[in-house]
Amino acid sequence: MEKRIAVYPGSFDPITYGHRDIIQRASKLFDKVIVLVSVNAIKDPSFTAVERIKMIEKVVSEGIEDVVIDMWDGLLVDYIRQVGACAIIKGLRAVSDFEYEFQQALANKILYDGAETVFLTTSSENMYLSSSVVKQIASFGGDISHFVPHCILDDIKIRLTKNPPVLR
Repeated sequence: MEKRIAVYPGSFDPITYGHRDIIQRASKLFDKVIVLVSVNAIKDPSFTAVERIKMIEKVVSEGIEDVVIDMWDGLLVDYIRQVGACAIIKGLRAVSDFEYEFQQALANKILYDGAETVFLTTSSENMYLSSSVVKQIASFGGDISHFVPHCILDDIKIRLTKNPPVLR
């Protein structure tokens, strides 16, 4: 029987509890999930692609099976075709996410008819959560422990926390 492979693409700069939730739930639906770090997804990432991969590896090693992490610097559909995946996983937090992701799904379907896009809605506790929110809070020294797995908390804080402001 052929394995059902799904690809979950993103920048993961950094990975959050929301990403982890989507990975875990996708791993229950597919035989193999490839978490694909997009090298060119953003112009000025806080973490290199290799650093993001290492953080994802730490996070998924805590009880999520049949997950592989990879990186790609090209069209998603080319990667999908290359690995023989049947699905693209996209997490949705709000209705505003859907419009953009729906357009991407239609474009991907035109470029490669061999993969379906599967939308997974986020858990309610992660609706507000994004890597951008984590980076903004961390940059001001705020507590991000509710947003990212403990195993990568220090890595993120060391990289993103600015010196606290001096009150006069």
